[in-house]
Amino acid sequence: MQIQKHALISPAPGTQRELISLHYGQPAGAGTQKAYIQASLHADELPGMLVAHHLRQQLNALQAAGQITGEIILVPMANPIGLSQHLLYMHMGRFETMTGENFNRHYPEQTEAAALAAEAQLTQDPAHNVRVLRRELKKAVDESQVDTELQSLRRKLMSLSCDADIVLDLHCDAQAVMHMYTEIPCWPECEVLGRFIGSRVALLAQESGDSPFDEACSQVWWKWKDRFGDRFPIPQACMSVTVELRGAADVEHELARQDAQNIVDFLRYRGLIAGPKPALPDAIGDGRPLAGSMPIKSTTTGVLTFVRQVGEQVAAGDVLAHVIDPITAEVTELKSPVDGLFFARDFLRFATAGMRVAKVAGKEAIRTGKLLGA
Repeated sequence: MQIQKHALISPAPGTQRELISLHYGQPAGAGTQKAYIQASLHADELPGMLVAHHLRQQLNALQAAGQITGEIILVPMANPIGLSQHLLYMHMGRFETMTGENFNRHYPEQTEAAALAAEAQLTQDPAHNVRVLRRELKKAVDESQVDTELQSLRRKLMSLSCDADIVLDLHCDAQAVMHMYTEIPCWPECEVLGRFIGSRVALLAQESGDSPFDEACSQVWWKWKDRFGDRFPIPQACMSVTVELRGAADVEHELARQDAQNIVDFLRYRGLIAGPKPALPDAIGDGRPLAGSMPIKSTTTGVLTFVRQVGEQVAAGDVLAHVIDPITAEVTELKSPVDGLFFARDFLRFATAGMRVAKVAGKEAIRTGKLLGA
């Protein structure tokens, strides 16, 4: 295993942060695959960091045994900027305090730059086209101009991941069941991942808005396919997935050890690790449109208490929570707008009017516009 250190742009004299990446196997070539796994891009979402800790131990042993047949890059802490942000002893890891930007949004795409550089080299061989486009994409990413520490972090994360076959971005919700976000073209391969990790639901969109990290990795392929049409065969060569490792408090060795083992089993199934191919587990969830994931908003302000648990199937009109005005004692019911899986809820217990407090995954696409939260 090789440890690489990547210096970010210094935000102020006398300070310097760096991103650390762990490299296993050999650089992917013809007939081999590359997997990229990062944890805690939202730096206050810690289950991924503990999973990365256990995954590192397993990968170290597999490397020592000569069983890693592809290239695997593990970034055990993907956000050194957010890791350092605290206010009044509270960790502020989702947004950069300088700009207010979400660390998992606004990844610049180099789709057109790479397409222009690659076009004259493309042929009727899909594998050749994948190699050419990956090379030109990585070059375009590495040569892109950045001016700030945050921009340099985004560029380095994209440089490490943009030429991978598999990208796993490990996050968590507040209180939730295991679930995933991915693009529709990735779903056939992502469905297999969901079986291994025990995902209850995958939320699918062609493009959710504001360019989150996972979509920046995978969307180039379907956009190239649309751009080149029938002239050149362009496969969907990257399966990129945001894996939501349950809730923020689910930072436990037993869970993380099993999650790490499930990821290793998936990588072995995909052929990046030698050994007998594991049996494909039964699916315990399905794929549903992200546009059918309905946020439950509080209509008033008060003490929030839930009357249903995450993981339950609910029907439209079912009461999910109460908001209680401590002065008037008025109780407001918050109801599910659709039939679906009650898959996530907030851990705050004082709601303000308009606050999103829970999510139910329905089966019908209802929402339009930007589909992700802040």
